[in-house]
Amino acid sequence: MSKSKSSESVKVVVRCRPMNEKEKAANFGRVVSVDVKLGQVAVKNPRGTAHEHPKVFTFDSVYDSNSKQVDLYDETFRPLVDSVLLGFNGTIFAYGQTGTGKTYTMEGVRNDPERRGVIPNSFEHIFTHISRSQNQQYLVRASYLEIYQEEIRDLLSKDQARRLELKERPDTGVYVKDLSSFVTKSVKEIEHVMNVGNQNRSVGSTNMNEHSSRSHAIFVITIECSELGLDGENHIRVGKLNLVDLAGSERQAKTGAQGERLKEATKINLSLSALGNVISALVDGKSTHIPYRDSKLTRLLQDSLGGNARTVMVANIGPASYNVEETLTTLRYSNRAKNIKNKPRVNEDPKDALLREFQEEIARLKEQLEKRSGKRSQSKGRKRRPGESGDELAEGDEDGEEEGDGDEQAGEMRRRMRIIGGSSRKSWRRRGRPSWRITAWWQRRN
Repeated sequence: MSKSKSSESVKVVVRCRPMNEKEKAANFGRVVSVDVKLGQVAVKNPRGTAHEHPKVFTFDSVYDSNSKQVDLYDETFRPLVDSVLLGFNGTIFAYGQTGTGKTYTMEGVRNDPERRGVIPNSFEHIFTHISRSQNQQYLVRASYLEIYQEEIRDLLSKDQARRLELKERPDTGVYVKDLSSFVTKSVKEIEHVMNVGNQNRSVGSTNMNEHSSRSHAIFVITIECSELGLDGENHIRVGKLNLVDLAGSERQAKTGAQGERLKEATKINLSLSALGNVISALVDGKSTHIPYRDSKLTRLLQDSLGGNARTVMVANIGPASYNVEETLTTLRYSNRAKNIKNKPRVNEDPKDALLREFQEEIARLKEQLEKRSGKRSQSKGRKRRPGESGDELAEGDEDGEEEGDGDEQAGEMRRRMRIIGGSSRKSWRRRGRPSWRITAWWQRRN
């Protein structure tokens, strides 16, 4: 995967869970059907007529109730994590109504390889890649935070009463001040970090879910890579993976929320509403202002939605008629999100980016020179057929140019290559040998 300067869309996939025991006991009908091959989800109106057509939505991929965790990871999330290992920012977030399987999709069952979710699979993926690398050095750091009632809490801090602040820098964007970060050297170590954080998460019971997540949680993996280049210098790139488990969207009348639960639900719905407003503003093409500042969640996801990141959104839905309105709301949100354009790029030291540009330009000029030399060789080697005039041969020449012009252009290409190569070497001599350790650049940014 090469360095990207062009825009790309947010990738959206939908996953429909099976009917649960409560829905079966209440004899709710199934109103959602999934066509995996076409990437479509169809929703019937349970109160509609027999001739009423279902509402159909098309996405990058869809997964039915029989889908396996490992297939979901390999097909949808593995390419994104691969790009993070190359120095891109990546975000995976699960969205949907309470009780539709967001946490199962993201975390799954850790001690069962077949039912492990996105997060443990990404741990295995990252450290397997690192163990197989030969010419790179890696440093992996983990942070874990939650947004609970619009307050940010460090789930890895000893002081769980402390609330953290959002800050912003022109060069690095939004960050959480004083968020702790732990270096991890293995799957076991990073899993331990996550387990500590999970013990501090805000979880409560509602009518919709006995173990409902009452906060948005973001697990951040920062992967720093140092690699020795052809110039004999170390080049540093930094990828960041945001793994986001959003609190469930829900209708308060259905949750039975009272007191503290009602207050939580109100804050959750406000932040998810702000997320929806950001998505709408990004895709309508008319808004000059994107309301990222309306919530802590949207500010933290600012790069992931319309910025410097590759993003996958997995929308979780349920199949039962009881939740048809919530299912349609989730699908409409997701349908809009797939039109968001991001501009991902490799996060590297600016001097490395300059060198990369020099190398790409030299490679491009070499390719042009080789093509031109090949065309001229073919033209010179071609024998004139009987009855063919010199004029006809000139008209048949692909470039339609005289030999002197070709020599002149080839000479100009070689001159540009010498200038670029010289500039590259001068820039390195002018800067001197970098004295950075692998973490120095990223520490300076944060």
